[in-house]
Amino acid sequence: HLLLFLLFVGPFNCFASYSRATELFYSLNEGLPAGVLIGSLARDLRLSTAGGQRPAAPQPPLSFTLASRGLGGQYVQLDNRSGELHTSAVEIDREALCMESSGATVFGGAAAVSSSPSSESCLLLLDVLVLPQEYFRLVKVKIAIRDVNDNAPHFPVPHIRLSVPENAPVNTRLAIEHPALDPDVGTNGVQTYRLQDNYGVFTLDVEENESGERTPYLIVMGSLDRETREEYVTVIIAEDGGTPPLVGSATLTIGISDINDNCPQFSDSQLNVTLYGNSSLGTHVATVHAVDMDLGSNAQITYSYSQKVPQPSRDLFHLDESTGTITLSSKVDGDTPRLHRLIILGNGPGCIPAVITVLVTIIKVMMRPPEVVPRFIANEAEGVVYLKELEPINTPIAFFTIKDPDEKYKVNCYLDGDGPFRLSPYKPYNNEYLLETTKPLDYETQQLYEISVVAWNSEGFHVNRIIKVQVLDDNDNSPVFSQQLIELSIEENNVPNAFLTKLHATDADSGERGQVSYFLGPDAPSYFSLHKATGVLTVSTQLDREEKEKYRYTVKAVDSGFPPRESIATVTITVLDKNDNSPRFINKDFSFFVPENFPGFGEIGVISVTDADAGQNGWVALSVLNGSDIFVIDTGKGVLRAKVSLDREQQSSYVLWIEAVDGGDPALSSTAKITILLLDINDNPPLVLFPQSNMSYLLVLPSTLPGSPITEVYAVDKDTGMNAVIAYSIIGRRGPRPESFRIDPKTGNITLEESLMQNDYGLYRLLVKVSDHGYPEPLHSTVMVNLFVNDTVSNESYIESLLRKEPDISIEEKQPQISIEPAHKKMESASCMPTLVALSIISLGSIALVTGMGIYICLRKEKKHHRADENMEVQMPLNGRLNLHMLEKKPMEISNI
Repeated sequence: HLLLFLLFVGPFNCFASYSRATELFYSLNEGLPAGVLIGSLARDLRLSTAGGQRPAAPQPPLSFTLASRGLGGQYVQLDNRSGELHTSAVEIDREALCMESSGATVFGGAAAVSSSPSSESCLLLLDVLVLPQEYFRLVKVKIAIRDVNDNAPHFPVPHIRLSVPENAPVNTRLAIEHPALDPDVGTNGVQTYRLQDNYGVFTLDVEENESGERTPYLIVMGSLDRETREEYVTVIIAEDGGTPPLVGSATLTIGISDINDNCPQFSDSQLNVTLYGNSSLGTHVATVHAVDMDLGSNAQITYSYSQKVPQPSRDLFHLDESTGTITLSSKVDGDTPRLHRLIILGNGPGCIPAVITVLVTIIKVMMRPPEVVPRFIANEAEGVVYLKELEPINTPIAFFTIKDPDEKYKVNCYLDGDGPFRLSPYKPYNNEYLLETTKPLDYETQQLYEISVVAWNSEGFHVNRIIKVQVLDDNDNSPVFSQQLIELSIEENNVPNAFLTKLHATDADSGERGQVSYFLGPDAPSYFSLHKATGVLTVSTQLDREEKEKYRYTVKAVDSGFPPRESIATVTITVLDKNDNSPRFINKDFSFFVPENFPGFGEIGVISVTDADAGQNGWVALSVLNGSDIFVIDTGKGVLRAKVSLDREQQSSYVLWIEAVDGGDPALSSTAKITILLLDINDNPPLVLFPQSNMSYLLVLPSTLPGSPITEVYAVDKDTGMNAVIAYSIIGRRGPRPESFRIDPKTGNITLEESLMQNDYGLYRLLVKVSDHGYPEPLHSTVMVNLFVNDTVSNESYIESLLRKEPDISIEEKQPQISIEPAHKKMESASCMPTLVALSIISLGSIALVTGMGIYICLRKEKKHHRADENMEVQMPLNGRLNLHMLEKKPMEISNI
């Protein structure tokens, strides 16, 4: 456990020891970041600092400085006051620091680096001065740099070749040169080697010398045979001992070197040859050939006669010791034996010779053979005639003179061999023959012909004269493309200089005449390139299918003949689509105006969207991102529909987001904003909010002045625009003098028109029609306004009984007239109307009374809202009961006095 603790805290804690006050020793790992504490010189030297306990007498503060900054000083940071030593921003690399100075100490003023030859220890040496004079001393600081496994093994060369003789016995050990190197030391260095594939015949072993260097050895574990396999290729892997271990590798080629373990062998044991006695010197008799499976000098074979071959045979037949060719070296005469047994040895180094017997039978001839004497017309050299292809028919090649040297026998001749040649007598001469062509020669069909002019006499003796005809090439063939129409395809958005294809054209001509160069036709776009020599076709820029999908142009193949010949092929390139275009809406924002109460699943509008891609990549699916519980969209046609009928009074507008997703992989998408505005239709009649019941009534005092507001009818309409403009009218009246009350068609205010008399007491019932200005047909509601003219309400039950009776009211169908005027004019009309009414009633009164009435009316206008509140308290709900106790406590009156 202590070991594990030290391993954990080791890189961040340094241990100090010193044998005397002027030397300190620390250790730390390489590769630590800046600011790691190495040690405190003041503490480890047991010196009191400015921050420690103060002595009785004042002492000057301590100061710590490096004597000078040398090689090692760049790796540390010394606090001049506290004496703490930290790592600096320059990271310590043990391999770079110590391997360069291995085996020596390099001083740099007050800082140096020391490394032992074993590279196990690496020291950083510092000289620190402690001041002031009272504490002066020179401190030697040694910092041991510990190794970490931060380097992988590596071989000095990427390929290692090792040669093993094929007769190497099992357990043969061969040192592998260039072992792996690892700058780390100890267990972090190279520990083991292994083969990736040992082929069942190899393994590795590692030997360590006195200095600790490890050398890998290849061990042969099985028999080797170069003739079966001459090379093994594997990977050698070096692994260090770090945690985790790091590895390095190199290619190991094991070559099997040849040894002389095979001897020459003849394929036959005997060869039979016949030779005419009249053969000339140098005539080829036979050739023997032996084979040795070894290589190089081990396979070198020489030929020689066996000692059993008699000397006369040796003198008659010459044997080439290198090629094994036997030729006639002496003339055959009458004393020459007819049968010769030539025993020939095939000799290899260190081998028992192979043996073959050549039996030569000599046929003695008493006459001389016919003679064939050629005289060449065409170009000839060393028995080879050179003719250009496409030479015309009957091109003469040579004259042949056929004769018998003894002039005893008749000699005939004929042409033997295939080819467009003819040998015919050349008249008027008897022994002259002309060799000529019978049709044009074609180099591409056949380049070399071998024919024989055979002469024989009447005794049957034959003589062959072999003629070789070499056809010379001419530039008579144009290059031929392997395909006249080259159809290619490439995906759009290709990388620049993308490979398209390699054109191939052949030219049957030879030499320069058959060398083909490739060129683009004049109709090829400039961003296509064709390599002149290789025929590699590339495109230098990115292609965009949406910009152009098809390319068609020509290419040329031109040979190097003179004049040059060419052929043309057509290249078609189809740019394949990639999903590189998102669906695109015609507009980013769509707005639709729809009348409310539009039927469910009716067509609201069409969302137009396009995708520049093709096929599946251009197929677009539409969906509603929000509001999908109300709206649905037809994916194919883009028709937007509502599942239910829409009511403007519930919601006047909808904002939807439509997403378009294509069929690519991965799919691309875009969104558009859809605004649906509902147009109002007149589908709501006015709603009467006050009075709340047809059974409610209001007490009107008889003393109420004409022009005074009595109550109001208040209604609202959920529609908008003209559909919500409300007009009020009284369409039915019942009462003692029902025309005493009128209603304002705009405001619904009911006012008293005439003064109430004694005979006007009683219940007045006004049927009020509340109508809108909707199109095409206005809608309306009705409400009954009940006014009870009396001083008090003494019998509530009586009033209620009157209200329960069905009123006999005649309906007045009179359309209210409403003119839309500015608000300030309305206010002036409402303010002056009571004044005009009062002036008409008291027109015969005095000026003082008129003035007083005008002042009174102005005062009453200020209290208008207060009276309205009191009037609201007088309404009688249909199902409510009148609280008589409340009437007694708070009398309700309507009076202008």
